[in-house]
Amino acid sequence: MYSYKILNNINDIDSSIWDAFFDDNPFTKHAFINACESSLSATEKTGWVAHHFLIYREHSLVAILPGYIKSHSYGEYVFDWSWAEAYQNNGLNYYPKWINAIPFSPIQGLRIAHKESDTIALYRFICTTLNQVAHNNLWSGWHINFCDQTTSNLLKQQKIMPRIGVQFQWFNNSYSDFNGFLTSLNARKRKNIKKERQKVLSQDIQIEWLSGDDISDNLIKQFIEFYQRTYLKRSGHLGYLNIEFFTLLKQHLADDLIIMTATKSNELIAATLSLKSDDILYGRYWGANEPCDFLHFELCYYQGIEYCIKHKLKCFHSGAQGEHKIARGFEPVFTYSNHKIIHSDFALAIDDFLQRETQHMQQYFKECQALSPYKKDD
Repeated sequence: MYSYKILNNINDIDSSIWDAFFDDNPFTKHAFINACESSLSATEKTGWVAHHFLIYREHSLVAILPGYIKSHSYGEYVFDWSWAEAYQNNGLNYYPKWINAIPFSPIQGLRIAHKESDTIALYRFICTTLNQVAHNNLWSGWHINFCDQTTSNLLKQQKIMPRIGVQFQWFNNSYSDFNGFLTSLNARKRKNIKKERQKVLSQDIQIEWLSGDDISDNLIKQFIEFYQRTYLKRSGHLGYLNIEFFTLLKQHLADDLIIMTATKSNELIAATLSLKSDDILYGRYWGANEPCDFLHFELCYYQGIEYCIKHKLKCFHSGAQGEHKIARGFEPVFTYSNHKIIHSDFALAIDDFLQRETQHMQQYFKECQALSPYKKDD
């Protein structure tokens, strides 16, 4: 009934066919994935071998799974380094593995995008197929990262181990302006945010929002210099993404891009690059030329909140991790992934680990909720 085909390059499928399976999430768009691959940010040399699954029923395309064969675990944000270490300690290879994910993007979205009414039959075929392909290709396993909860539950029904994580996102409660948002916070947190924002203003820094055709090629070049310099200083190596990647984003996803700049004495000193859908702002990339007190919070958080309020976006997704976001109005949300380990003994051990980790993450989620800066009656 079903069959599959492998794509080793996103450009082997027409963009209109690909995009028809996905929603307006910019990270699952053909153009974004093409930017990752065509810029060579995600390529065999960097440990990302494109291996996208197309699922057919008879001769009709019914599902797409964007995916990559990985030779490491960098750029995934669902951490399995301890699993790889355990394999190595036992003289086994954890790599290669296959992941159903978007490179360098800890963003929830459609991972099994389909147009099939018999969902159970489709998922059964997908899981059986991936198990067989993993066995034939000596993959340690396969992984579905940052899927939605419904997909995770359907995979769990097929005995694919679930895993949860926690991120922090800001939600727009129909605020009329930033002060309206501040009013929803308790007095101490409200005072602290005002103090941080005033500190930025006192440094004679001007903020500007640019989108679409207003983003110049020169601005992209300046931003990538800041991004790489900041990444190098923080981690000791350059960022995963190169200037070709950002240039391709500007060429093909300009309407989805927002750059927020900070200038001082008419000189650009910092910038963030975000993407957006119809109702979500995704804050993703940041870089600065010089340190300024609280400028990171201003550009990466407060300006994003202001943008969402002004443009009536429902949610501001500011990336992975970061408990410091809670005090600035961000709330904990669960993330979902599912994992299949082929080696039976390791599968049992990892399943036990995930069950214990789930209890820890659920407790951590409650602890984060208890730190909410919002007034109790809100």
